[in-house]
Amino acid sequence: MAARPRRGVVALLGGLLLALTAAPLQATAATPTRAPAAEGTGMVMVLDSSGSMAGKDGSGRTRIDSARKAVGTVVDALPDGYPTGLRVYGADKAKGCDDTRLAQPVAALDRAGIKRAVARVEPKGDTPIGLSLRKAAADLPRPAGGSIGKRTILLVSDGEDNCRTPPPCKVAAQLAASGVDLHIDAIGFQVAGKARAQLECIAKAGNGQYYDAPDARSLARQLQRAGQLSADGYRFKGKQIRGTAARRAAPAMAPGQYLDSIGPHEERYYATDLDAASTANFSATVVPQPGAAVDSLDALHTRIAYGTDSACQSTTEFFGQQEGATPLTSGVSRVPSQSGTGGCDKAGRYWLVVERKAAKGSDAARWPMELTFHVEHPLKKGVTPAQSEPEYGAGGKNATLPTTAPKDVTGGTGFNDARTLHQGVWRDKVLPAQTLWYKVPVGWGQQLRYDVEFANEPTVRGYSAHTSSGGTQVYTPFRAPVGSGTTEFGRQVSYNGRPASLSMGTVPVAWTNRYENHPNVIPVHRKGDFYLAVTLGAKASQIAKNPQIGVVLRIAVLGEEKSGPQAGAATVAAGTSRGDSGPSEDGTPGGGGGWSTGRVAAVAVGGVGVLLLAGLAVAYGRARRTPRADGGNSDPMRGGSW
Repeated sequence: MAARPRRGVVALLGGLLLALTAAPLQATAATPTRAPAAEGTGMVMVLDSSGSMAGKDGSGRTRIDSARKAVGTVVDALPDGYPTGLRVYGADKAKGCDDTRLAQPVAALDRAGIKRAVARVEPKGDTPIGLSLRKAAADLPRPAGGSIGKRTILLVSDGEDNCRTPPPCKVAAQLAASGVDLHIDAIGFQVAGKARAQLECIAKAGNGQYYDAPDARSLARQLQRAGQLSADGYRFKGKQIRGTAARRAAPAMAPGQYLDSIGPHEERYYATDLDAASTANFSATVVPQPGAAVDSLDALHTRIAYGTDSACQSTTEFFGQQEGATPLTSGVSRVPSQSGTGGCDKAGRYWLVVERKAAKGSDAARWPMELTFHVEHPLKKGVTPAQSEPEYGAGGKNATLPTTAPKDVTGGTGFNDARTLHQGVWRDKVLPAQTLWYKVPVGWGQQLRYDVEFANEPTVRGYSAHTSSGGTQVYTPFRAPVGSGTTEFGRQVSYNGRPASLSMGTVPVAWTNRYENHPNVIPVHRKGDFYLAVTLGAKASQIAKNPQIGVVLRIAVLGEEKSGPQAGAATVAAGTSRGDSGPSEDGTPGGGGGWSTGRVAAVAVGGVGVLLLAGLAVAYGRARRTPRADGGNSDPMRGGSW
């Protein structure tokens, strides 16, 4: 999700925060189930069962006992049916560098079967990590027909490979290069020195993350986080396409949704033929491994090219932070001018160009990329559109939002399975480095306004030495990010384990917004499902001893819905809107801890942190060129888990 400018003063709650001392309550509502895993998706845990795992872990138990318990914690937290398996090494021979075995095949999650398999493991021998990684990759299912899944190897070890052949780092790099859908996470259990360095190398080379577990409790926590981030990874949708490095031979793109990948410093070209009157909306979404290394200036740049060296419009979205990667979307539109005499008003061949910019030291892996292309035909002859709506008005930062009892919801993994929400108060749970996705139907003449509130981390006492962030972004039905860049809203807030919140919204939906000059107004020109993304920074894992942090969304859809984009359109009677329906006639989307009901103002902890965040946002915010020169009564901000 793109980092956007944050401006204005963030309120500090001071004494109110100190007064919030109520213990977190357990939620009673059932959590909605996740969507089925995509084809070619799955995870295999690779467990060190070498002789060293028979040693004590400092808590009176052996390391293998703690590992067994941690594996049980992981499988209990994974979604029902998620393809999961278990491979062990060093469990069958006192000596032998071929000692690796698939203890539980990768199949629909069998919690009891995995627990039985790990219970039978007795540490004996060597640590053939390289060979085990190679075998584990073969254990995983493969996507078919050009689709993109997510295949994860989750390595847990308390030492380095003592077999040396094949070299584990080299194996990890080879496996990662075999496809953008495969990554290797590594967890070091009470490791240091060369052992830790090797595991960090494996994770980096394998396009994954390294997690440090100095004790049994942190091992369970890190395993659970890594497992859930993999299981809840972005679910892709689209037809395979392969962009070219130049206009020549660029693949033809018809309206629809596509899948490709992009490496650092690459440009990808896609061709299409447009008429002289229709609006063309494009988006590109890259999905790095959650928490992968990024720089503030790492960016995704999209532009629409025309002629020999002309560009109709271009947009750049920056990460704007260095905590780690999250999904990043850039949207761009070709909007014919009202006069019809603009340089990009002609019918002919156009190109969508996507460029990934990366700083030195940033993630070098290729990133899966999802592309969308929609065409909006002009209004019928004789129809006069309503005037544009370029101001936030009643939907500004001081808007009144719902204070009803929160309802439990489970956010989606991306645009394709975003959970539908309506006006009201909703609560969810988010992992560090995770992005949750929702969608809200918004009609003609209406605007979306919402708050995101991050709960406290119950184990934090007093001042935390670590600071992370919470963030949000709002996207149009065509996936153009419009959540900030104004003085009205900011999309990031500091988080140090204490309650924090931020506000976000859009201007009202109007057909003629497309002719405005402000980049956060132009895209809000079509009714449909508006998408909300909510992210907790990767560094929150250094704060939170609970795997997840509670989050509340207060959502309002303001204004009376109109029956169409025309001037003088009748008001739609309450309850008769199509809501989040299917495509319209022109192919555009959408048809045209414990908690309470109390509300908390925006929070940022530490004046210095606020100033740094604001300064970073102003410097690295979105650059855009205009076209052509049922909850209880406890406090909702208390309790990071329930």
